[in-house]
Amino acid sequence: MIVLGIETSCDETGVALYDTSPWENGRPASAGVLGQALHSQIAMHRDYGGVVPELASRDHIRRVLPLLDEALHEAQLKLKDIQAIAFTQGPGLAGALLVGSAFAKALAQGLNLPSIGVHHLEGHLLSALLGPSAPQFPFIALLVSGGHTQLMLVSGIGQYQLLGETLDDAAGEAFDKTAKLLGLDYPGGAALSKLAEKGQAGRFELPKPMMHSGDLDFSFSGLKTAVLNQVKKFEALGTAEENVTAQFHADLARAFVEALVAVLVSKSQKAIKQTGCKHLVLAGGVGANAQLRSALTLSAQQNHFAVHYPPLELCTDNGVMIAFAGALRLLSARNGSTHSGAFDIKPRWDLSSNNMTQEESVG
Repeated sequence: MIVLGIETSCDETGVALYDTSPWENGRPASAGVLGQALHSQIAMHRDYGGVVPELASRDHIRRVLPLLDEALHEAQLKLKDIQAIAFTQGPGLAGALLVGSAFAKALAQGLNLPSIGVHHLEGHLLSALLGPSAPQFPFIALLVSGGHTQLMLVSGIGQYQLLGETLDDAAGEAFDKTAKLLGLDYPGGAALSKLAEKGQAGRFELPKPMMHSGDLDFSFSGLKTAVLNQVKKFEALGTAEENVTAQFHADLARAFVEALVAVLVSKSQKAIKQTGCKHLVLAGGVGANAQLRSALTLSAQQNHFAVHYPPLELCTDNGVMIAFAGALRLLSARNGSTHSGAFDIKPRWDLSSNNMTQEESVG
């Protein structure tokens, strides 16, 4: 079965085509990726310091059809070869989700194909199955992105239990807000991580919120506030030397990254210990962070569990993860089910509420 995936939850337009044959025949899941195309809106939103929902929605409208043509060309397929359509139903920006939903539903109706709405986070956590080392069920998923920081117990496809989540800012939000405090352009997560590599360790002792709270929840607003306080103290000194300011920014960036990574790793270790799982998946945009990957790899070696990462190109929002997640859903006991013609998007959507029954779950 060839599934078209459409992702329009925020500021990336992603389209991909996935063939389920390798998965069904026990071959690597990555072999099913036939073609993909992706457009990022980062340059458009940078001048505003963040995503402008109306602009995001309009850009999705402009991009989705050309990207579909590009993905079909790469896969050497025609529209008639598509057998099902998956689209991001939520969570995300309402207007952006409507674009993908409307396009998917119209195309599905025109081609008389089944369509299925996919949870954005399900796409992220299952994307590790497309990597060179696929995790075994059950596993713990650490989902870290601009809008979400969660620990999830994944018992199988469609079997998800929320173990802990952020009470305020997500890790990605904390990265971007801290980057802005240090004068870096939006989105600042990757730039902040790179800047941190130039910093000296030990200059600042920043808090590690909720690291010893006893639960698996997160909080990063206090860490961001601590950075703000350090910036204000530095600015009050009136230091004008450019090299001094640059080193201050680098040192503070390093302290921030080390504190945030320490919390994420500590909570992940605790989730592994509490559940008895032997596999951890890191997924979401922050999953591309080099310091976090390095720290989790070291923790896995020291604590005798395996850690799995999606391919770097699949850490950001993309159509492949939606096509793949939709394909696995369609291969389940719900195979062949179609959504109604209504644009039933879910801007706020709890992943665990989308669970299958044990009999329906595959994997």
